[in-house]
Amino acid sequence: MHLTKSQKKYIKKNLRKLTVSEIAERIKVNEIDLQKQLEKDLGEEKLNKIIQKNPSFLNKVSRPLSFQWPGLKNFIKVNVPFLLLLALLVFGVYANCLKNEFLSDDIAGIMQEKHIGNPFYFLVHQPINFFRYFFYAIVYNIFGLNPFFFRLLNVFLHLGSVLTVFMLISLLYNLNLAIIVSSIFAVHPLFTESVTWISGGIHTQYAFFNLLALLLYLLAKQQNWRKKLYFASLISFGMALFTTEKSAILPLIIISYEFSFDKISKNIKKILPYFVLSGVAAMIVFAGGNFSSRVTALHSQYYQEKGFYNPFTQIPTAISSYLQLLFWPDKLTLYHSEMAFSNRQFFFMVIITALYFGLLITSFLKRNLRQYFFWLSFFLIPLLPMLTPFKVAWIVAERYAYLGSIGIIVTISLIFQKFSRTLKNKYLTYATLAVIITSLSVRTIYRNKDWQNQDTLWIAAARTSPSSPQNHNNLGDMYGRHGDLPKAAEEFQTAIKLKPDYGDAYHNLANIYRLMGKNDLAIENYQNAIRFNPNLWQSYQNISVILFENGKIEQATSYINKAIEVNPNNPDLYVISGYIFLNTGNKEAAKTEFLKALQIDPNNQNAINFIKNIQ
Repeated sequence: MHLTKSQKKYIKKNLRKLTVSEIAERIKVNEIDLQKQLEKDLGEEKLNKIIQKNPSFLNKVSRPLSFQWPGLKNFIKVNVPFLLLLALLVFGVYANCLKNEFLSDDIAGIMQEKHIGNPFYFLVHQPINFFRYFFYAIVYNIFGLNPFFFRLLNVFLHLGSVLTVFMLISLLYNLNLAIIVSSIFAVHPLFTESVTWISGGIHTQYAFFNLLALLLYLLAKQQNWRKKLYFASLISFGMALFTTEKSAILPLIIISYEFSFDKISKNIKKILPYFVLSGVAAMIVFAGGNFSSRVTALHSQYYQEKGFYNPFTQIPTAISSYLQLLFWPDKLTLYHSEMAFSNRQFFFMVIITALYFGLLITSFLKRNLRQYFFWLSFFLIPLLPMLTPFKVAWIVAERYAYLGSIGIIVTISLIFQKFSRTLKNKYLTYATLAVIITSLSVRTIYRNKDWQNQDTLWIAAARTSPSSPQNHNNLGDMYGRHGDLPKAAEEFQTAIKLKPDYGDAYHNLANIYRLMGKNDLAIENYQNAIRFNPNLWQSYQNISVILFENGKIEQATSYINKAIEVNPNNPDLYVISGYIFLNTGNKEAAKTEFLKALQIDPNNQNAINFIKNIQ
């Protein structure tokens, strides 16, 4: 780049006083070009001497990656107060969630998962999520089924992501920006679903390993592709991939970075292995049946409608919802079910989405705005796996936005930093940041209370998601547990009204009718449950029990056999079958069923007792 004499004079005079960003802004040149010119003019040796004499100089300039990295020890030494501050923020806002109970998917995925202590089982049966279960196994084998420590794992992973973001922004820009970005990321309430909810922590985990892989990639590049750093980056990416396939987006983030700050062709050979790893993960997902099982689960367990999303409604809804929750995180909920919008509301959502894509395209086309393109694309890229027209994900789920939100936080922080420089009032800047951080922290602490237990979660969801059939089903379960059977029945009926094919709600309503002594209504609703979800073996089982109690042995036998057909690995079903045979006088058939139960569960006490009685 060509600099005038006056520009060079200004640079020489202010290099040790101002950041490169400030100098570029005042002499009206591109910041990235100026950074490269400074390195060329100063020379690496001279620059390193300045850094060695004054390590904090690293935090006074917005430098390109070719500037000398001081090493991890020196970086920590210089930034200890800020690293401790970030740790304090993370534990300060999440301390009140650590005593929360297992919730929602935690119950089936952790509490009732009999292989939770054996990670190698998942290496065979669910390899794409192996590292999530690997960490679960460590926690379980040391602390048992204690939700405190499972949730603490999420908090530590979130802290790791926060510190990695701090290092990344320090590396790419300056200390002040790094503090702003990482502090907001540390306390923002949008991320409670990914941190406070144990099952949501899979997003925190893959984000941490992806961020670490990106940081190591950039450091390896800065040090002439140092092998240890480069391979450590690939290993970290591999750990992200085998936490969840959603992490396969990292190569696209790297491509976006190289386009924005360097040249893609220059480093394409170093980028290709990341694409290869993503391809391997994709093969495992599709060849191993993970994709089809996910689709089946959404249809059979969550009653997601089959077909495709309309991208012209899906994308504006998702993008505008995440942006709204980032700027005004009031309507946080596990179920974003309020998808019926007025024409005016949807028009507003389209405008927000169009504005976002307009900024993305503008920053793509203008070279001096490429850094904004990188961070704006950083928001979109992690959302891509959930923005496909295939119905394999919810349109909006707060956990999906965990990684991508960093891009918006950085973009806004860059604009805020430039604006604060024009004001030249550091006290106003500090006060504004203090208000933002405090407000977000308070909202996070209060949101953590919603995740305290099943009851508080469903009541909180009812306030923001009144049309969610899943939440009305959960509320019915809550009232049933507390013995309010009429209210429980009312909630299940509301769930069915909202979603007439909701098999689980029919099953739960039948359970309530059974407790009320209304067996005819119970059987009717169990049969509806089976009609909409043939995999509900519990409905077959309960019909069998009711029929047996009413002396209809042949029909009872038929239904228990159907339950076994759906779930052949449940020992209790064979015990029920054996008990029916036993009561008809067919001891040999009964014994056969009890032995089948013991083959599955050698310690099944009911089967053991019945066999003793037969003998």
